[in-house]
Formats: sequence, C-alpha cells, structure tokens
Amino acid sequence: MIPLSVTLVGVLVTAAGFLRPLRHRAVASAAELAGWAARIAVVWLLGLSAVALAARRTFAVSLGDDTLNDLGEVFGVTPKAGFTTDVPLTLLSGLLWLAGVLVLALLVSRGAPLPPRLLRFQESVRPAAYAMVVLLLACVALGVVVALVTAAVRGRAAQTLAVVLLGLPNLVWLAFTVGLGATWEGRVQGPFGLPMPHVLDEVLRGSDTATLNLRTLGEQDGRVWWLVAVDAVLLLAAAFVTAARSPARTPAWRHAVHMAVALVLTVLTICLVGRISAHYGLTLFGISDLGGTGLTGDLFLRPEVWSALGLAALWGLVAGFLGGLWARGRAGRGRVDLR
Repeated sequence: MIPLSVTLVGVLVTAAGFLRPLRHRAVASAAELAGWAARIAVVWLLGLSAVALAARRTFAVSLGDDTLNDLGEVFGVTPKAGFTTDVPLTLLSGLLWLAGVLVLALLVSRGAPLPPRLLRFQESVRPAAYAMVVLLLACVALGVVVALVTAAVRGRAAQTLAVVLLGLPNLVWLAFTVGLGATWEGRVQGPFGLPMPHVLDEVLRGSDTATLNLRTLGEQDGRVWWLVAVDAVLLLAAAFVTAARSPARTPAWRHAVHMAVALVLTVLTICLVGRISAHYGLTLFGISDLGGTGLTGDLFLRPEVWSALGLAALWGLVAGFLGGLWARGRAGRGRVDLR
C-alpha cells in the first residue's frame, strides 16, 4: 500500500521545484532539462537514503491480559514488531518515481519549456494531461471537504484526520473509479484493517473475496450511486478544460480521442498505485501464524484492470466529445500556436 496523501504532497513540491527555474521560457535543450533533473536527483537520493536508514525501528507489542500474555511472561517472551528497509531497492524505486514525476510535470505545465523536437506534441498532450491532474486534485479537494464535514457532524475527528493525513487520495481515487463502473476485489481479515469508511469495511470484511462496485456498495448505502453523477460532472469539466486549452481548430472527435487516452492512462495509474496486499501474523517459538491469538490476518484490494480501462475509454470518448462541443467558439481558445 502506498500512503498517497504524503506521496501527493511530495509530488506537488518536487514538481514545483523542478519547474520554477524553467518558467517563462519557450524552448530548452534536452541536455539542460537533464541537468536540472540530475540536480534534483542528487538531493532526492540523499534525502531518501537518510529516511530509509532512519526508518528501521523495533518496538514491543502488548497482547493484553489473556492467556497468551501470561505464557509470554512465564517464558520471558516479549512480542515485538519492527520495520526495516531495503535501501538499494528503495533508491531505485525512488529514482523511477522521481523520473515519472518530472516527466509528468513537463507534460502538464503549459509554461515549461520543451526540446524543439517535442514542441509539435504539446498541443495534443499538454491540455489533456493538465486536465487529468486537475481532475485528480479536484477529487482530493472534494474528499477533504467531505472528511471535514463528517468530522464536524459525526465526530471521530481523530480517526477522520488520520485518514486524511495517511490515505485520502487512496480512497477518493478508488471512489472515482467505482463511480465510472469499475470493479475491485478485496478482503479484510483479522483485528486490523485499513483507514476506510464503514461501508467499505462492511463489504470487504469476511472470509471470502468480496466484490467492490456500485452494486455491492449501494446495497450498504444508497448514497454511493451519487458517485456516478459526481464523476460525470468532473469529467465534463475536465473535458471542457482540455478543449479550452487546445487550439480552436481541433475538432470535437479529436478532443474525444485525447480525453479517452488520457483517462485510460489516469485510471491505469490509479489501478497500479491503489492496489493493496498485506499479510500479518504472530510467530512464537518458531510457530508462525498463531490463528488463535486473533493477531493474524490478511488484507488485499485489487482492480479488474481491463474492464476499468474499457469503461474509462467509453467515458472519455463521450465526455471529450461533449466538452469539445461545449467549448467550441469560445473566445480566447487557441490564440497561441507554439508548433
């Protein structure tokens, strides 16, 4: 599981730091862009190394006043939990992540310079990429509003804020794909779980693999169906932004294609970073997974990727075409042609 609240903040800060010295320029050579990226990569690796080394911790776990705890005291056994890091793999993954962030920053920012050979692609790529980033950030902003209202009305402010700080994007982007009609499979077993709304826990907790979609969530809470309407509004707004930032000569069918491709890639990214897989258990005297202790279990959440991508393509085509028609003829579209 990737805690995307922290990740999202890091992405925004890193992208802003990369783009700031490049602003107000139309063209930059590939060597210059690589040089700025290398500077950031050095600082990134130093910081990542420090965090990876400092993240190694071990602490004792209390089992309460039960038979197992009494046995532990008799035999002098103190259950412990610990965290460690694979530093080389962490640095490699971090570099790949940084490269993706910097490339995405160049794709999204209309003011960022590009090498001359890539200028011809900016009209077709940048508007849709920018709209997808705005769409994802809008989902997070809506999630923050809902979380704050929930904390004020229903209480449990500490738990709600914990969800916001740890994994709010995980939840809202999952909800976004569910609103498109996507299906996820998952299970939550054991005393521990995920920071999630009660309706998700109700569907996922059990002995068998659960199906997570509009139908199963709607059986628990009918308000889930509002996700379809929210997604429709957000996608139409994103499609309008795409068309408004594109040249005026672009036909509606091409807007539809651009929107479909961008939305498919966005949903694919959500499917890759939003999946979860974890197993936990207690080991005592070399005996693993003592099920009777109540401290074992597993949890996972994975999407049905191909159906999700197909639905994203359909939604993108429809929303992109309607957005192109909506933005047609508006003043200010396509005034600058940088090809």
